[in-house]
Amino acid sequence: MPEALTKLIRAVAAGMVVAAAAGCAGTGTGAGAADPGAHRGADPAGLTALHRLPPVTGLLYTPQPRAAVAQQRIAVACMAGRGFRYAPVPPPRAPDGSAEDPGADERPRPFGLESAAPPRTASPTPSPEAPPAPGSPESTDAYARALFGDEARRVTARGLRLSVSRPGEGCLAEAEERLLGEGRMRWLQVRIRLFEAQEDARRKVEEDSAFRAATARWRACMDRARVKAQDPVQVQRSLRSEEERRSGPVAAADLRCKAETGYLTTAYRRLAAVQQRWLDEHPDIGRDWRKLSARQDEAAGEVLATTVFRP
Repeated sequence: MPEALTKLIRAVAAGMVVAAAAGCAGTGTGAGAADPGAHRGADPAGLTALHRLPPVTGLLYTPQPRAAVAQQRIAVACMAGRGFRYAPVPPPRAPDGSAEDPGADERPRPFGLESAAPPRTASPTPSPEAPPAPGSPESTDAYARALFGDEARRVTARGLRLSVSRPGEGCLAEAEERLLGEGRMRWLQVRIRLFEAQEDARRKVEEDSAFRAATARWRACMDRARVKAQDPVQVQRSLRSEEERRSGPVAAADLRCKAETGYLTTAYRRLAAVQQRWLDEHPDIGRDWRKLSARQDEAAGEVLATTVFRP
């Protein structure tokens, strides 16, 4: 599956939460490459603040925890009304039992390595939905039709380049319509457009003079460390193991040069500026996102106040 499509599906899934389970550049190093002991990254709080700067990404990855739970409850009740037991994997939760913020983990890191530490993952991590056992009610065509509706009646939302289809009927569609009403397909389209804008902004920031200057400073620092690399993304792609990313000399030089040149701060600030410019040029996207997000949250609150979840 193409990387862009994979990213889109994950991003859209953050807003349509009850869907059922549906070459490297070389980097040369010399004898004077950075000492692994110098391998460090920015402090976590500072990185989190940088991750939250780009406004398009902020909208795309805003968590919808109440909607996630409400959609599942609607789908479970709908399936029960049709004589089936539907037991979706619950939305992720933090260790203290509160709703987990998916955006904290899922926001892209588009400028290469940021820390020697492995990425933080939600804990506990929910298990993926297991395929239905042969001969079980969940394996029947009737169950699939109740959940997903008629395959021929799927509906499609389109962006400028990408499109995503969803069930046009069935319990998953009913759950989404309960929260979003006639705005269901517009919500999906808005998310597709935001995803496309996020990808476009990452490409356009390469043309930004301040970003280019930051990359040049980083590259000069890497040259002094005797590490030849075009940019931080190339470095990340060249690291073929977790050990190289965690304690290798190339990763150490990359992180040190980012810290010394302020590369990540400049990169995220310039990316945020490019994304904000896009939002200013497309006011309907932000307006509809806010309107539909508010509607979804209000409807979710009503569902959660009037239903009891029995898995």
